[in-house]
Amino acid sequence: MKLTIAALGLLIATGAPAATVVTAAHLFDPVKGLTLDNPIIVVDDKGRVQSLVTGNNARPNIPADAKRIDLGDVTILPGLIDMHVHLTADPTLSGYQGLEYTDNFWTVVGVANAKKTLEAGFTTVRNVGSSNYDDVAIKQAIEHGYVAGPRIMPATYAIGATGGHCNSTEFPPSVKVDSPNIANSPEGFRALVRTLRKYGAEVIKVCMTGGVLSKTDSVGAQQLSYEEIKAIVDEAHMLGLRVAIHAHGTAGINDGLRAGVDTIEHASLADDESFKLAKAHGAWFTMDIYDDDYILAEGAKNGVFAESLAKEKAVGLKQRQTFRAAHAAGVKLIFGTDAGVYPNGLNARQFAKMVEWGMTPVEAIRAATSEAAIALNRADDVGQLTPGHYADIVAVSGDPTRDVRLLEKPTWVLKGGQVVTAPGR
Repeated sequence: MKLTIAALGLLIATGAPAATVVTAAHLFDPVKGLTLDNPIIVVDDKGRVQSLVTGNNARPNIPADAKRIDLGDVTILPGLIDMHVHLTADPTLSGYQGLEYTDNFWTVVGVANAKKTLEAGFTTVRNVGSSNYDDVAIKQAIEHGYVAGPRIMPATYAIGATGGHCNSTEFPPSVKVDSPNIANSPEGFRALVRTLRKYGAEVIKVCMTGGVLSKTDSVGAQQLSYEEIKAIVDEAHMLGLRVAIHAHGTAGINDGLRAGVDTIEHASLADDESFKLAKAHGAWFTMDIYDDDYILAEGAKNGVFAESLAKEKAVGLKQRQTFRAAHAAGVKLIFGTDAGVYPNGLNARQFAKMVEWGMTPVEAIRAATSEAAIALNRADDVGQLTPGHYADIVAVSGDPTRDVRLLEKPTWVLKGGQVVTAPGR
């Protein structure tokens, strides 16, 4: 029998049945880069894809008691992946405004943002920096069914040097701020990597250069030495963790690549040497090229420091030009938004910018599905809809390979076989 919209709500409350069959008019396969007609996806009781067939003559093996969800004239595709989010951030509380709230307030903000992110079609995210191990707490709450949210790969604290982008630079010496994420030597950073892993980090995030939203540093200045970043990379890789570095400036990007980092976040001032190093080392660029629009339009109202607005004006356009040049040079680019710098839940607004600055819609979607899964080191369970992968599905009312902005308004979302949103939401 077909599942009614009312019954979809029951699935949320009671969990997936023994098997669920999802059908639709079309399916976009990011690995093949093709849109296929009449997909039939059988989801097992573990929330994984049991089988996928397409075409009018498809005859899958469907259990007799399987529930059926017919989505009608839509295109479905794998659940989306955002490789750079900050779930515990609210951009409308920028600058000094955050000091008005207790520390645990931000955990609650993260719970709300996790739900928004999932409903937006992002079923997996990499959270690259939060205080107090908040992202680990939210991940655990999601996995145990207390709250709704995407699959989270947490970094816990983003680590950096004294006075750097990941340090609190907006206070005078008389204001003491706890800084468990700061070190100033190769051995100090090795110890930090071990500590973060101990408490739940699944990726290590490093502030390699200055940033936009930190108050006093230069956006492009290198803040860790080659010896320090090499120690971080060696320690993380030995422990089975990948390394993402926040890096706007050229020197910091290139030293990070020489040290073997896995992803460069922002990459605003990368040059031809950066492109060569990235390709030689197999690294990915994660470039948040929508942020500039939001920061310049809303930042002053939201309390962003004047110094930060000046830095964004200096670097925003250059970052987009670098994105286009990196794409043309064949650098691997994956989808990462820095959500939290603009509102979580609006992650998909970046797709149109990626297309505007050089990608095809197919490439942009692949950057947020199959390619992101590889960079996440989870290509065996997310990023595509083949047997064994999680049944993470997003539906849109049209062809996203022709209009990528359709991804901004998904009509239906499934995560691990569990219905997130029903048609007509």
